[in-house]
Amino acid sequence: MIPYLKLAYRNLGRHRRRSIFSGLALALGTALLLFLAAFFEGEMRSAMETTIRLHTGHLQVQDTDYNPDKLSVAWEYLLENPEQLTAEIQSLDGVAIATPRLIASGILSTRTDSVGVQVIGIDPDSPANDPYRQGLVNGQFLTADDTAGVLIGLPLAQSLKLNVGDRINLLINTASGSVDEQTFTIRGIFSTGTTAYDKGVIFLPLAKAQSFSGAGKRASFIFILLHDRNQAETLASRLSQPGYQVKTWRQMNELLVLVNDFSDAYVMVLNLIVLGVTVTVIVNTLLMSVFERTREIGILAAIGMKRRQIITLFLAEATLLAVGGIAAGTLIGWAFSAYFGKIGFYFGDLGLGNQMLMQDRIYTILTPQAAIELILMAFVVTLLASLYPARMAAAMEPVEALRGK
Repeated sequence: MIPYLKLAYRNLGRHRRRSIFSGLALALGTALLLFLAAFFEGEMRSAMETTIRLHTGHLQVQDTDYNPDKLSVAWEYLLENPEQLTAEIQSLDGVAIATPRLIASGILSTRTDSVGVQVIGIDPDSPANDPYRQGLVNGQFLTADDTAGVLIGLPLAQSLKLNVGDRINLLINTASGSVDEQTFTIRGIFSTGTTAYDKGVIFLPLAKAQSFSGAGKRASFIFILLHDRNQAETLASRLSQPGYQVKTWRQMNELLVLVNDFSDAYVMVLNLIVLGVTVTVIVNTLLMSVFERTREIGILAAIGMKRRQIITLFLAEATLLAVGGIAAGTLIGWAFSAYFGKIGFYFGDLGLGNQMLMQDRIYTILTPQAAIELILMAFVVTLLASLYPARMAAAMEPVEALRGK
């Protein structure tokens, strides 16, 4: 094989500029494949992790009649004794965090503006609230005994021109079906980097949210995070009992799971398009080489070189182009993926809603598995595409080739 590679290297060197451009095309194609894979992986992983971390959790234990779309705090839709149930769930192997939450619909109003919000009662001491605690940009976090303080998101504060210490009016629908309004003081302003979520929620201590809404000691659901989300179905079956329904992250994020599956097919189509364009350049290079070396091919055939040897020679040329181009493309693709994996792409609020939360900035993630698969795919497709010009060269009749036909 070494003699073929030496001869192939010499042949590529005859038209150095054309060979360089062909290798560059393959390098750019490979780099684009890797970067696209890194971008979509970062996008979908961010959407899934953000939605689970902020909105759904890996599991939720709800009353059998609870409907998350209604945001009702009527007693018949709520869990009784959520603290006891939370303690039982927290003791199970595989459960990282379990905490009760109460959600109601409300309206935040200032002297000049008003906006609809989700009012969420939380246990301030729960680690489930770390995204908000760690995301504080001003003020302080809530405490369990605070009866007059709220926590709001930075986009909401900016849109209403609110600051820490300002007073707001909060109106909510109560358990009895009536409306109650109270005045609260902004204790802190947070940012999770997800504008779509931060602009529409207000946090209260759970005890205050329960008394304000008339829910008593009840909660909308138990928010559960697991050590391994793949264990969600197993734990859900263990938690199932009369009077409760247990929802897994897949059930609560059906749209997001569907989009994730669709994105895999979409990326594959993009990969085929990029490979198609790149391979066309390689095939064109080899075809031009065949036409320019017609007499040479005839001489090789006349002195006894077999067809499979001629095919091997042209495949060796394609191999050298593939190795050089893909190696360069891998370095370029990895460099760009690493760079944007640190600084990210800023998209801002995409307005996708709570069903698919996406951070304002998307960071690329290039996994070793994806990189290896794409490199191998680019290499194999390049070699397969080069079979056409190689077989064309091998099929030439020596006499006609010597005449330059």
